[in-house]
Amino acid sequence: MTATPDAPVPTPAPSPALLKVLHGAVDLHVHSGPSPFPRRLNHVEASYDAARIGLRALLIKSHHHNTVMDLLAMQDQLKDAPTPVYGGVALNSEVGGINPSAVAVAIQMGGRAVWGPTVSAGQHIRAHSHDDGFPTAGSNLEEKEESVWAADGSVSAETVRVTQLVAEAGIMLSGGHLDAESMKALFATAQENGVRRLLLHHPDFIVNASEGDVEAMLGYGAFVEHEMSMYHPDVPAPGFPISQLVDWIEKVGPERTVIDSDLGQKTNPLPVDGYIYVIQQLLDHGVKEKDVRQMICRNTAYLLGLEETN
Repeated sequence: MTATPDAPVPTPAPSPALLKVLHGAVDLHVHSGPSPFPRRLNHVEASYDAARIGLRALLIKSHHHNTVMDLLAMQDQLKDAPTPVYGGVALNSEVGGINPSAVAVAIQMGGRAVWGPTVSAGQHIRAHSHDDGFPTAGSNLEEKEESVWAADGSVSAETVRVTQLVAEAGIMLSGGHLDAESMKALFATAQENGVRRLLLHHPDFIVNASEGDVEAMLGYGAFVEHEMSMYHPDVPAPGFPISQLVDWIEKVGPERTVIDSDLGQKTNPLPVDGYIYVIQQLLDHGVKEKDVRQMICRNTAYLLGLEETN
């Protein structure tokens, strides 16, 4: 079981040398289904397909619901699946926004990640205010903007409580698609409350964080994630050149960089094919094998809680 019947045929297997580099990678950004958005494969299929390159684990992200529920419902199908699959919850309006109760439920059910607002973040809504096919607030999902701020301009009590719950559980907190100022406030609060696993998504896409913003978030202990979907030629937007990713790695350093797929959408390559293409490109552009494995294996395993130290 690798992909839905009408999906394109996966790319050829990687070379033995590339397979050695990829083996044991952890993908923290998989968009398999079910989802309100069209998906190319479901979570069970994603697990089986991940075995093509020996992925160690997957983290399933949905903008709209707690994915741990999906995985528990599919547990009979997943019990013999080759790649362990984990879930979490994104704090968009579908789950009540910055909602400690939604976080507590996800954690109690075994969730490994909490994402800050993505499709409900004001930064996301502004970025997708034109008709680019990405649903935003006001769509038929009845989404509304969510914020980490209280009416008086301080970080809200709900946001503080979410960071406390994440710290107590020892799981990952992502800034989602928040604007840089909101994300810095979230990460500062998280650090104060003892969160050890922080992740900044695509600073140069939607978030549009400056170098100073990124430095500040690194100071709070965050890792910086870049997504293979943005560097694959079969994904039309944003279509960044691989040199841009190489520059980011040199700027931040592999010890604090994470590279994940952000794939699984109906019309995009399979997550595994993202790894095969993008990682080969990085190697071809001079990034060392040990640095690639730091970014796709060790850092990701730490953030998912598979390793206690980094």
